[in-house]
Amino acid sequence: MFKLCGPGGSFQCSAVLFTDTYVKLVMLDSNGREMSKCKTSVCRGQPSPTYKETFIFQVSLFQLSEVTLQVLVYSRRSSVWRRERLGWVSLGLNSTTEEQEEHWTQMREAEGQQVCQWHTLLDS
Repeated sequence: MFKLCGPGGSFQCSAVLFTDTYVKLVMLDSNGREMSKCKTSVCRGQPSPTYKETFIFQVSLFQLSEVTLQVLVYSRRSSVWRRERLGWVSLGLNSTTEEQEEHWTQMREAEGQQVCQWHTLLDS
């Protein structure tokens, strides 16, 4: 499970996982091209890591209905420095489910207020 909070264009993430993990956020345009990306720091060996980081994507208000935010959760094996994608979810134009689409709409309409919701990650 993954909890995503967002007031407008900034996001705070939490995940319930059991390895050294980090979260990558990717903003895509309506054609699926990457507009911007960022990632959290690695949480090492925490059974329920919380990523209290805020990311701001520069997206104009009229463009919010035409973008997709992909949230990808990765495990990092520190001994080999490999990464493995544990799961993902998309919000916005190409939301993975109606639940993610509804959350995106609530965040857009929140006018700076934080809107949090748990999402089930899809398998990689």
